[in-house]
Amino acid sequence: MAGRPKAQLILSAAEREQLEAWMRRRRTAQALALRSQIVLDCAGGALSKDVAKRLRCTPQTVCKWRNRFVRLRLDGLLDAPRPGAPRTIDDARVDKVIAMTLEQRPSNATHWSTRTMAQASGLTQTAVSRIWRTFGLQPHRQETFKLSTDPLFVAKTRDIVGLYLDPPTKAMVLCVDEKSQIQALDRTQPLLPLAPGIAERRTHDYKRHGTTTLFAALDIATGEVIGQLHRRHRSNEFLQFLRTVESNVPQDLAVHLVMDNYGTHKTPKVRAWFARHPRFHIHFTPTSASWLNQVERWFATLTTKQIRRGTHRSTRQLEDAIRSYLDQYNANPKPFVWTKSADDILASIERFCLRTSNSGH
Repeated sequence: MAGRPKAQLILSAAEREQLEAWMRRRRTAQALALRSQIVLDCAGGALSKDVAKRLRCTPQTVCKWRNRFVRLRLDGLLDAPRPGAPRTIDDARVDKVIAMTLEQRPSNATHWSTRTMAQASGLTQTAVSRIWRTFGLQPHRQETFKLSTDPLFVAKTRDIVGLYLDPPTKAMVLCVDEKSQIQALDRTQPLLPLAPGIAERRTHDYKRHGTTTLFAALDIATGEVIGQLHRRHRSNEFLQFLRTVESNVPQDLAVHLVMDNYGTHKTPKVRAWFARHPRFHIHFTPTSASWLNQVERWFATLTTKQIRRGTHRSTRQLEDAIRSYLDQYNANPKPFVWTKSADDILASIERFCLRTSNSGH
């Protein structure tokens, strides 16, 4: 006995393309991807029970979305808007919360909290939190910034960024700096290890066991780091490090060093050494612009992975840990990818200066 006749399902080229796009797109909801697959299979002539078996759904589901598509086409596969509770907070009250957050301060604090804003605006704490999340407002957070006042900021920035984006041929570009005063810290009590549901715990107080300084040169092409540890931080130690760099760079290559303006880098001894080694070319970063030196980013990684949570009972133990990290890192180095041009950086700084100068503070 034959069932009820089915309406003919024929796809246009545009409909087929859209259905296939919904299936392939990674961000498509699973329900929409399933409905698209049902329609495509049915359009290919497959029976509803076969489609249901293959897609692991019921035949009723297949029939529902097949019929919806025949009746409403692509719009029939989308979820219909569902009625919800009416809004209890109108746009004027939302605007008031935003204006108060941006333009006012509470009388007894330096910034708003959800509770103080709720009291001042007459809304609930949950409503204030929802409004702040929607508009990306975070009064509890504060970040710092420092603008360089170097009169040669533009020229130095273009020089260094040019090295990163278009390095010279037959040359090696090294970002050089030192991480000084690395402390060998030991906790006053043994660490309590990580356990299910319990974070690793350590005492807030510690014992100091001396400091060391890491001199480092990052090769921007390969990501490899030349490192050397010294207990002191003078021009003599910096000269020893420069000799190490020289011995590690092939003699037929010029060497471009990106460095900051620290006094150790400009002593008469260091200047005389550079004069005797003309293949070394110095590029100083602008003052207060250490972010232009890529090795600073590598120092941040070293701090996060090895130093910050490390426990060292002596300076030698700390230095051994740093050397071990250097060896493991250089076994599989990865260079940082510099993406912003000098024009992009200068335009961003210009926008920031205009925004802060017009802030009214």
